[in-house]
Amino acid sequence: MSALVNRRSFLLGAMAFASVPAMAAQEHGLYGGDAIPFRDESLIPPPESPVDFEIVPVDLDDIPEKYHKQLVEYQGMEEPGTIVVDPAERFLYLVGNDGLAIRYGVGVGRAGFSWSGDATIGMKRKWPRWLPPEDMVYRDAKAAEWVNGMPGGPKNPLGARALYLHANGKDTLYRIHGTNEPASIGKAMSSGCIRMLNEDVADLFERVEKRAKVVVLASSI
Repeated sequence: MSALVNRRSFLLGAMAFASVPAMAAQEHGLYGGDAIPFRDESLIPPPESPVDFEIVPVDLDDIPEKYHKQLVEYQGMEEPGTIVVDPAERFLYLVGNDGLAIRYGVGVGRAGFSWSGDATIGMKRKWPRWLPPEDMVYRDAKAAEWVNGMPGGPKNPLGARALYLHANGKDTLYRIHGTNEPASIGKAMSSGCIRMLNEDVADLFERVEKRAKVVVLASSI
């Protein structure tokens, strides 16, 4: 199993953001030279929406059948209740009893954004607030619009539920979450995290407890 890789850049202070020149913004491809957005931690909303929006199931005819939720045989050594993510095959397994597991189809990170290792579920949230990583804010104008956090809801890229993975007492910044882009299931296109259909991640959310073990296998995507 590869070592944990932390994708977060060091948190920049208010003075650092205020003093970045327009040339630096151009180097990062933002706004044609406008100032880099200011990140005010005091304005970031809570990570869970106070509203539990309706989860509208997708048309499974639009999702390849192998990525539909299903009960399968599982020959691994993990204890029941463990989540195992196989990025190469685009599957997430919830290990059960008697050599069986629930298998879900997932979308995974593009090359250069993947993470692997052992972790635990440190936090669970319904309709979570999305706070884009600071390196994403630099390279993606859409992410920069939500530099201080996007409230949870149907348009939020984290979808209906999120499981936050922690290792060695720290947030890995790696998430298992829903998506508002169901066509991404079975593909490598997210910025590192594991995405599931909203109805699938809601199902998983109810089946696993906080502090459950998660194993993310290494993959050369």
